[in-house]
Amino acid sequence: MTTADGTVESDQLRREFKEHHVSMIAVAGAIGTGLIIGTGTGLVRGGPGSLLVAYSVVGAVVFFVMTALGEMATMYPMDKGFGGYATRFVDPALGYATGWNYFFKYAVVLANNLTAAGIIIQYWRPDLNVAIFVTVFLVVIISVNLLHVSFFGEAEFWMSSLKLLVMVTLILTCFIISMGGQPSHKRIGFAYWKDPGAFGSYLLKGDKGRFLGWWAAMIQSTFAYTGTEVVGVAFGEAPNPKKTIPKAIRQTLGRIVFFYIIGALTLGMAVPYTNDRLIGGTKQKTGAGASPFVIAVQLAGIPIFPDVINACLLVFVLSAANSDIYIGSRTLFGLAHDRQAPEVFKRTNRSGVPIWGVAFTSAFAALAYMNASKSSSQVFGYLVSLVTVFGALNWINVLVTYIQFVRGLRAQGIPRSAMPYRGSLQPYGSYFALFMTILLIFFNGYAAFIPSFTTSTFITSYIGVVIYLGNIAFYKIWRRTQYVRPAKMDLTTGRLE
Repeated sequence: MTTADGTVESDQLRREFKEHHVSMIAVAGAIGTGLIIGTGTGLVRGGPGSLLVAYSVVGAVVFFVMTALGEMATMYPMDKGFGGYATRFVDPALGYATGWNYFFKYAVVLANNLTAAGIIIQYWRPDLNVAIFVTVFLVVIISVNLLHVSFFGEAEFWMSSLKLLVMVTLILTCFIISMGGQPSHKRIGFAYWKDPGAFGSYLLKGDKGRFLGWWAAMIQSTFAYTGTEVVGVAFGEAPNPKKTIPKAIRQTLGRIVFFYIIGALTLGMAVPYTNDRLIGGTKQKTGAGASPFVIAVQLAGIPIFPDVINACLLVFVLSAANSDIYIGSRTLFGLAHDRQAPEVFKRTNRSGVPIWGVAFTSAFAALAYMNASKSSSQVFGYLVSLVTVFGALNWINVLVTYIQFVRGLRAQGIPRSAMPYRGSLQPYGSYFALFMTILLIFFNGYAAFIPSFTTSTFITSYIGVVIYLGNIAFYKIWRRTQYVRPAKMDLTTGRLE
């Protein structure tokens, strides 16, 4: 039934993502400014050794999060997102908190990515205001999201393909530079791991400083990996979940190893963590000068390349902003299905797009105009810190839901051999991942206490946890929800054998 405003009274998404759409989102979906720019922060604080260890450890955490999600999604595919699984297997209150945290994370990051796009353009036209480009890019991205889901998938496929090409080029460039392929033909190898060294000190000196440097790299790598689970939202619109989802998860592992771990290794070979340009770069706004990969090229004396990388960064952030609206609208769709958001968010247009979800998510782009001024940019940076905590909290949500799901299978005598997909080292890997993620969140704000207490750092590091727990308590009291006992868990509806 079509309404007067042109929307369709339908409450189902269309499963019209092609397999190559889901695969590309799995491989390139989360690659963005956290990796290509934020890696510099981890390098300058912890050194190349700490950076490599951090990306490896957090990469393992992310892989276990993805395989846990994959096991649930292949056995019980649904289009309600992560909150839908939390509602079904744990408690509707957890589903409520999961969904809204995930929505706000992407709604705020949308504004950040749009502003980053505007600032990148200012690399060439500093005389123009960021707000001009924010407006232009916002109109384009909203238009793409309102079109048929297969068109969105195709657009994201090509942008993600370019992102992959750029990252492969940057990683190979760093490796070639370190092997003597630069104009001076000087072979660097692991020389920077010896002088100035593999492990840097942060905030304190000596062993304590090196430990804090490593932990700073752990926090930064968490930010870079946040969003890797984006492909899990696309699972709801993927045909043939038994085939598509396991393949997407394998590709996620490949991305973690190559783009993050090998990327961190080659970057640490090409740039000394004590370089002044690196320190200055990490303090700049998003732009070519802020990327440690650009600094590697500058140190090698390669001309013109910074302009090329800057243009590629523009594709990075626009692709991320494109995905932000998609994920935010689908998260609202799932919340509305569970009656945890207004029913208007279930409405789809003729193309099967949740149009009001797209509109509400896009409204948060207004925050990008606040970021056009320098003082507002500092405030907005606090919001990004908050969103990072929300991202890690959503890893916890997936892991807690999965562990409860496994308990339900055991209680009802369903063997793991009956599952269409079984992840490596599961369910034990999820316990490790849960432990590490809790540690990362709990000690996320350690810098607020060293060398002296900093109120702003403390608030932005932990207010996300307060909001998250508040969401759970609010919904628990308001709806009087009940904890789902393993023996009574619904493991029949919608099950794929």
